[in-house]
Amino acid sequence: MLWLVCFLNYADRQVIFVVFPLLRSEFSLNNFYLGLLSASFMVMYAATGPFAGWICDRVSRRSLIVGALVLWSGTTALSSFAQSYWELLPGLAMAGLGEAFYFPAAMSLISDYHPAGSRSRAMALHQSGIYVGSIAGGWLAGVLGQHTGWRGGFRFFGVLGIALGVVLYALLREPGRGDSDPDAGPVRTDGALWPAFRELAANRIARLLVSVFIGANFVAMVFTVWIPTYLFTRFHMSLSLAGLYGSAYMQVASILGVTVGGIAADASVHRHAGAGAARMRVQALGLSLAVPFLFFSGWTERIPFVLAAIAGFGLGKGVYESSLWASLYDVVPIARRGASVGLMNSLGWLGAGAAQLLVGIMSQRFSLGVCLSATGVIYLAIAITLLYGARMAQRSGNSQISAT
Repeated sequence: MLWLVCFLNYADRQVIFVVFPLLRSEFSLNNFYLGLLSASFMVMYAATGPFAGWICDRVSRRSLIVGALVLWSGTTALSSFAQSYWELLPGLAMAGLGEAFYFPAAMSLISDYHPAGSRSRAMALHQSGIYVGSIAGGWLAGVLGQHTGWRGGFRFFGVLGIALGVVLYALLREPGRGDSDPDAGPVRTDGALWPAFRELAANRIARLLVSVFIGANFVAMVFTVWIPTYLFTRFHMSLSLAGLYGSAYMQVASILGVTVGGIAADASVHRHAGAGAARMRVQALGLSLAVPFLFFSGWTERIPFVLAAIAGFGLGKGVYESSLWASLYDVVPIARRGASVGLMNSLGWLGAGAAQLLVGIMSQRFSLGVCLSATGVIYLAIAITLLYGARMAQRSGNSQISAT
């Protein structure tokens, strides 16, 4: 059930990115204003994230998930009635407000169904909904945009999300907090907002994981947002093909990467002491694998080569993301799981929002290809950082931290 919500979470996002050329034409926009459009969603998402995570640790996660789904789906559908750029901008920002509540609640829920030894695989399976949703959203938005205009995709996925919310209201169930970690002791969910964040900020390995995620999300969203436009403008693909190829090659490869990475991470946890260190090494391997493909993506002038580079990046990205939240849960208390995901998601999406503004500005001076290739430097830096974090976790003996 959560996989379906995750699917729509990302299908909704991908719709807007694919129809950038149509929005540019209808509203007479340049890349800066298009970047600002996607950044409005990401900044609202980031601003709401810490509060959403803190709330998740204190109220019914089932209610948060259903409510968030209906809110962002309804906002997406209503955005299709915008008649100007300035009417569309706040609509996308409100969708970001709704979506911010989903991931902290969903990850916390999954962690209470799965112990440390199967958590990476469970979260990797859920993560695959991101990739399939991005493919479906990109392709359908391109097809609908090409034949009916940009509004069709907004309405289709908005109505679909509201219908799914009704189904989840009847079927979704919530386990007890800490059910999969019976040795961790009692789970306390009291405490104010800022003390909870100060406690997380004092955790060195958690800080490192958040820093890596900021860089990784910066790169991921540069590709997710701008690849369809890059294929449309440089290689003169149709809007539907640019939407399909720009999402499918990266996301299908990410499905393979997240599956392999989840299995490898859980197997590594069983073989070695220190779950956090084991997962981080697998994540660093994925980041390192993607670096040469990132450098190559913006330089080749042949379509098969650029698609191969996009797929190679997607594979490494999937391996990294397979343990994105599981590695964080290895080093934070159970009672802080929602807050930790909310804070990490928030800061990561601030990086994503900055990426849109930066690419929008830099692409006025440099080509989109140069902007894409430059992201390889970021992936190389955070891969090295993650290896350092794994070594630090191994030395400190970080595995599963108790609820206290």
